[in-house]
Amino acid sequence: MLRRVVRQSKFRHVFGQAVRNDQCYDDIRVSRVTWDSSFCAVNPKFVAIIIEASGGGAFLVLPLQKTGRIDKVYPTVCGHTGPVLDIEWCPHNDHVIASGSEDCTVMVWQIPENGLETALSEPVVVLEGHSKRVGIVSWHPTARNVLLSAGCDNQIIIWNVGTGETMINLEDMHPDVIFSVSWSRNGSLLCTACKDKKVRVIDPRKKKIIAEKDKAHEGARPMRAIFLADGNIFTTGFSRMSERQLALWKSDNMDEPICVQEMDTSNGVLLPFYDPDTNIVYLCGKGDSSIRYFEITDEAPFVHYLNTFSTKEPQRGMGYMPKRGLDVNKCEIARFYKLHERKCEPIIMTVPRKSDLFQDDLYPDTAGPDPALEAEEWFAGKNGGPILISLKDGYVSTKNRDLKVVKTNVLETKPLICKSFPPTKSSVNSSKMEDKLDEVLREFKSLRDRVILQDRRIARLEEQVAKVAM
Repeated sequence: MLRRVVRQSKFRHVFGQAVRNDQCYDDIRVSRVTWDSSFCAVNPKFVAIIIEASGGGAFLVLPLQKTGRIDKVYPTVCGHTGPVLDIEWCPHNDHVIASGSEDCTVMVWQIPENGLETALSEPVVVLEGHSKRVGIVSWHPTARNVLLSAGCDNQIIIWNVGTGETMINLEDMHPDVIFSVSWSRNGSLLCTACKDKKVRVIDPRKKKIIAEKDKAHEGARPMRAIFLADGNIFTTGFSRMSERQLALWKSDNMDEPICVQEMDTSNGVLLPFYDPDTNIVYLCGKGDSSIRYFEITDEAPFVHYLNTFSTKEPQRGMGYMPKRGLDVNKCEIARFYKLHERKCEPIIMTVPRKSDLFQDDLYPDTAGPDPALEAEEWFAGKNGGPILISLKDGYVSTKNRDLKVVKTNVLETKPLICKSFPPTKSSVNSSKMEDKLDEVLREFKSLRDRVILQDRRIARLEEQVAKVAM
């Protein structure tokens, strides 16, 4: 009986290809801030890139078709008073994006249908609750308007964006900086990687640690941990000898890994991007010039190396397109947006096929943009898996509804009792004046909030200077 030498897999011949120069986004000053996030977020309509900005933090939002040289005066999203550290598009609305910053705030923005025509400095909502910089923002995969943020104050906050309220605060679980946070497939659990070298599985609504693993990777450099579709956990990190590692764990029993593989001795943090439909993990190292990809299966060695896509230029960051934004007619199974020092370059991953017909084995039903739950249902304890859509006829985006924030206020809930009179000329004029006054007041409040944030930041800096002087 002959032994099979080559493992059978339809993804064995996946190959990557960078697009032509005229399809890149050029002359972009990519952020130089020292933080291990991807600096780029993509959806089927826009690509967002964190950039260098004087006097605060900013990021670009470009329609996908706006390739070529980007003008220096192109409008930005510029409401933060400190550098932006992380951005993420809402999975249920392609016009809503969240950002976390060094100014200790999280802001949620609504992008106009055709992109920005003027600078956007007014967020839909400002979420304040962290005492130190916010390095991670992550939307709930299946519940509308549920947003997670993690800061250097070692706490995780879960917000109801629809009301602007803090709903869950996990503040005593991590003794050190949180490197990464990942939701499970249905959003019922979190897994985190922390500087104390522990990987934790957390039930956020019960505020309870379900499982944890000490020294998942023994090296001192940052780890990453993500949930897979089957509930297992995939981690990247460093060994005691500073070799880069990847490992696979069972979330309910993390005593021993399912497998551990050592890769190389490079010092860049490995950012994992996971496709739950094909079970492929793409690893992009910061400062590397390559993307490695692996297939995860139920048979040993469980994590199977597929191939490496290499270029000459190192990557400063990476964006990953959701499945519904891919071109199924070209058998495209992944698309990355690689950040160079001054440009963003799309990279297309393709499975070669002779037929032009829809390849249903490459494109099982994937998560669509419709949420399975409302925020209130999830906070009440309900769970729901993603609502799946077929890509057979290609994804056609529908018009997204605007994000509306209704802040709860005791005064606003009291009914007003008044008689109604037909409007007179003077009452119409007075209503116009009231509208104008409301607009001026809103602008004043916005400026006042920014001044308060700046004062807090100065006070914190003064405290740090005083401690150093002592």
